[in-house]
Amino acid sequence: MNRPFLLGLTGSIGMGKSTTAAMFAAEGVPVWDADAAVHRVYGPGGAGVDAMMSLRPEAVHEGTVDRTRLKEWIAADPRALSRIEAVIHPLVAADRAAFIATATAEGARLVVLDIPLLFETGAEAGMDATLVVTAPAAVQRARVLERPDMTREQFATILARQMPDAEKRARATWVIETLTLDATRAAVRDLIQRIGADHA
Repeated sequence: MNRPFLLGLTGSIGMGKSTTAAMFAAEGVPVWDADAAVHRVYGPGGAGVDAMMSLRPEAVHEGTVDRTRLKEWIAADPRALSRIEAVIHPLVAADRAAFIATATAEGARLVVLDIPLLFETGAEAGMDATLVVTAPAAVQRARVLERPDMTREQFATILARQMPDAEKRARATWVIETLTLDATRAAVRDLIQRIGADHA
């Protein structure tokens, strides 16, 4: 059984990645969401709960991993993040592999893997191609600052942690500009058709 074409989807904050992922899903494409996988791993019964109990028991509260407590630990201990990633990344990778296996068994021809830090973590190496969503910096800024509780300082901090948009676009197989919903949806449909034709 042939495995599906794996398309890694990414984009900086405010660029429309989640909206674009939802458009692929609406077209019947299976979409794996890295953030949702982390929530599953950290949630009730998740594999990360036991792992975190052995690593940092104080971070587990009422059967789930408390992200606020994790952030406090990371802020206080420079080694915390690498220790957390060493435990959690393999669990998230296993979640992704299980998703791809299910999609393969169901005959999917294309799977979209929505990974915010696709290039930053080297995850693009496991993809057949990559898609970056983008928008002009002024549009990005306006979108992000419209979010509840988002400040200019928080936005600057998030941007500083992410690879610059220009570098992402340069590394991507394909780029979609997300200025309007209709144009983005049309670009998504066109890309699905193109991948289907090239990899029939």
